[in-house]
Amino acid sequence: MKRRDFLENVAVGGLLSLAPPLVAAPQVNKPHLRSAICAYSFRQELEKKTFSYEDLVRLAADLGVDGLDLTVYWFPSTSDDFLLPLRRLAYRSGVDIYSIGIRTSMCRATAELRDAEVARLKPWLDVAQKLGARHLRVFGGAVPKDATEDQGVAWIVETLKLCGDAAGARGMTLGVEDDDPVTVKSERLVEIVKAVNSPWVGINLDVGNFREDAYRQVERCLPYAVHVHLKTEMAEGGKRVPADWDRLVKMFAPVYRGYLALEYEGNGNARTAVPQFIGKLQRMLG
Repeated sequence: MKRRDFLENVAVGGLLSLAPPLVAAPQVNKPHLRSAICAYSFRQELEKKTFSYEDLVRLAADLGVDGLDLTVYWFPSTSDDFLLPLRRLAYRSGVDIYSIGIRTSMCRATAELRDAEVARLKPWLDVAQKLGARHLRVFGGAVPKDATEDQGVAWIVETLKLCGDAAGARGMTLGVEDDDPVTVKSERLVEIVKAVNSPWVGINLDVGNFREDAYRQVERCLPYAVHVHLKTEMAEGGKRVPADWDRLVKMFAPVYRGYLALEYEGNGNARTAVPQFIGKLQRMLG
């Protein structure tokens, strides 16, 4: 079955019965899913400098991948001398650098700390703009030992509101990942995004991070997703099992438009594994 037939068939069922979110996802009349690679897939190679961000752009172009989500942890620099040639290379290669992933901790107990978190975020908004990215992946952070989870949620909400305002002023979207002890719970993550109530803040939905009942938790988060990390394994039945990408795409198609970024965390060689999994994804999407 071709991509158009497959996606249009799944669009008529599935999650259409979900109630519309407070931060509304765009109306999906026809599914539109695009392939991408998350730079974190090559974390070991990037850290050891045996693989560069330029290499990643070239690989994406060779594989016919639509976009790149650049985890910034191993950037050699944030100067124009690095960023602008990388943007030019991506453009000339037909690859969209649409997202960057940064380290943040939104669980800030005081106004001063919240302001400081916004100040740390702003330079990365500049970096994103210079690369042409429109999305930043961020983290909620851990709750301090002397605080309750409810307090932590309230602090994350307040910090995210400020960061969302800063991002929105640049026309950029923040995606909060389901990763930290609080945000890895889909109920809490949805609660946070709804309380922030910003058109510039949503969920960076990593399907492999949930620790139990992953498909149920993905389903809960999906109406609020602004970006998706696609993993090769998920938590189901109390253990890690191969991810059912057919099932996931059927879930995504009715309510989500955007990139599915492969974030490979397996034990294999990323240079051989990533092309194999990207090939599988592209065959599914047509």
